[in-house]
Amino acid sequence: MIFEKNFFLKLKILKFWTIFEKKIFVFFQKKLSKIIVFYIFLHRNIIVKKKTNFFFFNFFLKKKKLILKIILLKYKKMSVPKNLKYTKDHEWVLIDGDNATIGITDFAQKELGDIVFIEIETEGEKLEEKEAFGTIEAVKTVSDMFMPISGEVIEVNPLLEEDPSIVNNDPYNKGWMIKITISNKNELENLISPEEYEELTA
Repeated sequence: MIFEKNFFLKLKILKFWTIFEKKIFVFFQKKLSKIIVFYIFLHRNIIVKKKTNFFFFNFFLKKKKLILKIILLKYKKMSVPKNLKYTKDHEWVLIDGDNATIGITDFAQKELGDIVFIEIETEGEKLEEKEAFGTIEAVKTVSDMFMPISGEVIEVNPLLEEDPSIVNNDPYNKGWMIKITISNKNELENLISPEEYEELTA
């Protein structure tokens, strides 16, 4: 009798997981990874009909919790500070009078992966909007970084050379890229709001 009660309790838990699983699947439908496919495969192929299946059901129920934790850690909600402006190229801009600080977003650094090298040799140069101001190298890719607005590069973050991973760890504070003097404030209208950026990366 104790076994039967535990068994049916597990079935109730499974029903809860099935409902919760659908919500997870909808959330990750645009970012379906191999681990999610494996997770759903396990659930759909384990049907508890007999007592002999109880051991396997109990084993995979525990594994599902672990898999869910991995999924949530991998795709946790991206940080989008409300005091910044953004571009569709996944850069952020902090406006401070006639100057601005520029960096890449949390979404961008997660997409790049582990950053190993950053090259910015444009200090003192006047660059136009959309012009490349540097490159960023991750383990699997190299990408240009573009000026969100026109301006003169007046400072490059000195911490980037000795520790590029600071961009992964703190993209909005210590991991900033450059500071510029703004040439054309009308171009600020081309930047998007935090809400629009959240929608873009959803």
